[in-house]
Amino acid sequence: MKIIRNASSLIILLLFISAASMQIHGQGVPERRTCFSSRSPCFLKTMRCPSQCPSMKPSDPKAKVCYVNCDSPICKAECKNRKPNCNAPGAACLDPRFIGGDGIVFYFHGKSNEHFSLVSDPNLQINGRFIGLRPAGRTRDYTWIQAIGVLFGSETFSLEAKRAATWDEEFDHLRFSYNGNVIVVPEGHLSSWKSPESDLTVERTSDKNSVLVTLPDIAEISVNVVPVTREDDRIHNYQIPSGDCFAHLELQFKFYGLSSKVEGVLGRTYQPDFMNPAKPGTAMPIVGGEDKYRTSSLLAADCYTCKFSPARASDQRDSSLMDYSPLDCTSGASSGSGIVCRR
Repeated sequence: MKIIRNASSLIILLLFISAASMQIHGQGVPERRTCFSSRSPCFLKTMRCPSQCPSMKPSDPKAKVCYVNCDSPICKAECKNRKPNCNAPGAACLDPRFIGGDGIVFYFHGKSNEHFSLVSDPNLQINGRFIGLRPAGRTRDYTWIQAIGVLFGSETFSLEAKRAATWDEEFDHLRFSYNGNVIVVPEGHLSSWKSPESDLTVERTSDKNSVLVTLPDIAEISVNVVPVTREDDRIHNYQIPSGDCFAHLELQFKFYGLSSKVEGVLGRTYQPDFMNPAKPGTAMPIVGGEDKYRTSSLLAADCYTCKFSPARASDQRDSSLMDYSPLDCTSGASSGSGIVCRR
């Protein structure tokens, strides 16, 4: 009996230590989440979060979050970072370096102080404002995405990186507007703002300078603000002047239900039959098309290839509609959604 009591006490002690360890590391008991996307094979199925990321909103901003992947045919919750992954499809980072829905890396420089359509579909328009400079002797501008404007239905939303002479990570460099009015998203990890007219939400994924913008069943946009560092300037010889650190956005997009005719610098790479003009094996494949994708402002849908039209949004659904998730191209030739990852 004494042996049984000792064994029972040991088991209880181990369970207590395990639970305490999970709490110390910010783990907790794994949550259960349900997929509510009616287009998904996982519709209304409940999934348990992995022990490595048991929560969708961990208290530690550096911890990975539980993500209910409604696109997965095995209906399994996964772990992911909430900040942009600049090395995965849907990314728009650096000067600017895109990774298309087909997994191919390409650069689109555009021009400084102009606006370009990144994604254009009947129910969604996303534009980018480019900032940059052209050093003496160069034939093109060095550019970065400083702001994005989103049009959906009759509503508009924009976010931008505030201009800063020097970078201070203790200062929030993000500015937001909704339907033409400045909005405030309180600082602090997990603080959020929700639009009164729709389900648009903006949630901070760190105390400052990082957010997740969600348009349910349309898109998710992970955003991070960064400067052009002295090391970047040294490596690329940007010749950044004093008095401006060129604060800009790192972005990663996830789309739901894009039409087969979607356009835009990034959007066109999600067309089912898109043939990327970027040459395989090229160190920096640069893709043009400034004239086709230029818009008159951050919240205009007047480019030559723009498709945005709220009146036609209900007619966009066709047999070629696809849901696109950020793919992981690090573990094999293909990774979900029937898309081949290529470099």
